[in-house]
Amino acid sequence: MTTITSGTDTLTRDALTVLQPGFPGTTAPDWLLRRLGEGLASVGLFGRNIASAEQLAALTAQLRAERDDVLVAIDEEGGDVTRLEVRTGSSFPGNHALGAVDDVDLTRRVAHELGRRLAECGVNLNWAPSADVNSNPANPVIGVRSFGPDTDLVARHTAAYVTGLQAAGVAACTKHFPGHGDTAVDSHHALPRIDVPADVLSARELVPFRAAIGAGSRAVMSAHILVPALDPVHPATLSRRILTGLLREELGYDGLIVTDGMEMQAIAGTYGIERGSVLAIAAGADAICVGGGLADDETVRRLRDALTAAVRAGDLPEERLADAARRVRELAGWAASAPTAADGAEPEVGLTAARRALRVTGAEGFAPLTEAPYVAALAPVANIAVGDETPWGVAAELARLLPGTATGSFTGEDAGHAALAAAGERRLVVVVRDEHRHPWMAAALDTLLAARPDTVVVEMGVPQAPPRGALHVATHGAAQVCGRAAAEVLIGG
Repeated sequence: MTTITSGTDTLTRDALTVLQPGFPGTTAPDWLLRRLGEGLASVGLFGRNIASAEQLAALTAQLRAERDDVLVAIDEEGGDVTRLEVRTGSSFPGNHALGAVDDVDLTRRVAHELGRRLAECGVNLNWAPSADVNSNPANPVIGVRSFGPDTDLVARHTAAYVTGLQAAGVAACTKHFPGHGDTAVDSHHALPRIDVPADVLSARELVPFRAAIGAGSRAVMSAHILVPALDPVHPATLSRRILTGLLREELGYDGLIVTDGMEMQAIAGTYGIERGSVLAIAAGADAICVGGGLADDETVRRLRDALTAAVRAGDLPEERLADAARRVRELAGWAASAPTAADGAEPEVGLTAARRALRVTGAEGFAPLTEAPYVAALAPVANIAVGDETPWGVAAELARLLPGTATGSFTGEDAGHAALAAAGERRLVVVVRDEHRHPWMAAALDTLLAARPDTVVVEMGVPQAPPRGALHVATHGAAQVCGRAAAEVLIGG
């Protein structure tokens, strides 16, 4: 049963309750267990916390032995952003691939299977789906994490995803409110600004969030973006106009509001995490996500003390903090009692979706690969949400199908010539991600195609650039199943 350490006052308990911290390692450290006893109600998991499904189940059981209704949250979008399969790549193709198929029942089934696997491991809150409309092709952080650039498509798939995930007993957290799709800046590094009129926002960015609310999304995550048409001063995470006025009052949302990671530079670099957390709760947020980078007891203590000090100084109404803590406990109660999907497993549904998402150009005259090729990955820097440690591409799957396949990763101005030299006489398969956003990548591909017209091109990002190459395969994502589906096409499967 849940027990709270005697002597922990109500204010301190509430301040701990609204935090969603991370921690290092694959077992819970003593300080985290102690904080759960003092009132902490949530934890956030990242790739560093997960070695296997069995280990994760043991970790969540360890947490629940201390507090039986603890919210265990994870950033498991599938596709490029995976924590469950951070070392292998995801078994689910991600939102952009699902949008390319545009079968809402398939999206629901994918989300349900993903939720079933999470619930089986003891995870009950997923910081997904992304409901962002990818209206800016230059967006460096959303891209294939979005269902696409069409508002209605994003809305119907967001609703289907929420429905499927929550039917498996895992709370959805629809993000990034009020919409991160029309940005050219990554909020991990700086504060993006969206300069569009309020009516455009209402007709485009807000539509998928209305659909998510209609589908019963248990949580919504705020975006660290400045939207002057809504609030010219405060980013959305810190804006009472946006979180309370728009999301709560205008859209009628009554669930949990979670912040995006507070150590992201859009907030930490301008306000600092302590002041930022106080301002976020005051604006209407109910839970503070922190722990992607700062994952220690000192961070928890600093934020707890900042919140309690703000209440005592009159800068944060005590009733607002209490209301935020109440919403966290309500979601924890729902998650603890939500029925999980014991049956209905569809282990192959992700691969099915990945295969259906492929768009193949030039297949008519293409001679399938019969000998081990050279796979040249033109590799951009991964955004922080994805991480550098998750493998991607088609090389591993081609090596399984055609033993002896060789591979190399290339970047920068000389990438094309370097890839040619490395490939030698082998057939070339070139893998790109978002060619349209990287001039060096387009130039490298020009060099390779001029020298080797039989080069095969696999685009694993947003397929914005015109198809080219002897065969062009657009996967709409870089998950492991996307690589497998593409490899099957290359060998004529």
